[in-house]
Amino acid sequence: MNIGNVLILPKAAEDLEEGRTFYDAQGPDVGDYFWDCVIADVESLLLYAGIHERQHGFYKMLAQKFPYAIYYDIIDDAACVAAILPMRRDPVWIMKQLDNR
Repeated sequence: MNIGNVLILPKAAEDLEEGRTFYDAQGPDVGDYFWDCVIADVESLLLYAGIHERQHGFYKMLAQKFPYAIYYDIIDDAACVAAILPMRRDPVWIMKQLDNR
């Protein structure tokens, strides 16, 4: 599949910022490390978009270093990230978040 762009939609950007805030409280520079790692995972969609299993209407890619899942869809030649959610949350909460995206 030929992906020319990766877009982080506004709600997913909020998810990313909430994750950074959570990890900032865990220790110095942890929030920045979380941000850098998840952004690298998102950027990898340029190469790997479309190979992941679909779940709740989106492709689901697991983050490499943190317990987060990146939910995206492919529209035209872009991977559109709809949600970046912590996998340790209640599955019902995750489904509700995805239903609103």
